[in-house]
Amino acid sequence: MLRERISENVFWFQSEIYAQVTSGVIAGNDWAVVIDTMAIPEETLQIRSFIEEELKIPVRYIINTHHQADHTWGNCFFPGSTVISHSLCRVYMRELEQKALESTQKHNPIYRNTKIILPHLTFQNGNMSLRVGKKHLTLIPTPGNSPDGISILVEEDRILFAGDVFMPIPFIVEGDMEELIRSIKMIGEMSLENIIQGHGDVILRGEIEDSVKENIAYLNSLNKAVRNALKRKNSLELLDGIDIESCGKSKVLLGGLAEELHSRNVYALYQRLREETPA
Repeated sequence: MLRERISENVFWFQSEIYAQVTSGVIAGNDWAVVIDTMAIPEETLQIRSFIEEELKIPVRYIINTHHQADHTWGNCFFPGSTVISHSLCRVYMRELEQKALESTQKHNPIYRNTKIILPHLTFQNGNMSLRVGKKHLTLIPTPGNSPDGISILVEEDRILFAGDVFMPIPFIVEGDMEELIRSIKMIGEMSLENIIQGHGDVILRGEIEDSVKENIAYLNSLNKAVRNALKRKNSLELLDGIDIESCGKSKVLLGGLAEELHSRNVYALYQRLREETPA
């Protein structure tokens, strides 16, 4: 697992096993906050060991940026911590993740000790604030990848832990394209030093403007291509021709996973538009 100190008492972790998923730690004098947990239990436990053995403080809070397994299933490895999220995150974890975990445990023994820990403290409207030592965190709703998405701004450092609302390739299968574009534009206007993506590498200040433009351009190109295909009688056949490069992204992103995510975007958007289009 990769680890980097982004600023004083702010740390970033990236999985080398699963989809370059990321986590964060903000440390205070007496306790720490973890932002998202890893998909693989072993990697989540490595983060816990770093906090307890190197920083020598306990974890008081976990913030889940959204409900999906690769960001929440590790909650259980921080016993006694309070989990914070959007109110919808708690709903989706209860309704979706418990069943998903039970199914996964039948086939994958590495999850035998994993349990779903639902958020204890949630918010829905407006922002939420949390102080960690000298750092002030602001939790901001950023829907689009999923309705329950939030981002966490470290005010003093202008570092944003964006969750999956900001990724090397935008992903809309569980979300809404228009909401995602609004969230990405808002992030681009926040005068940030760094964006911590839900998957992928840290985006530096000089890269943010181009990354925002590139992600919005991808979504607009995807929308145009799928709408054009929908107008044709052989629309399903045309979907396979909407490749990731034609929408402005590279298939090598996220270790090659981007091509699969793009394909899922295409078919999800096609189905959504087809349902909205009058016969």
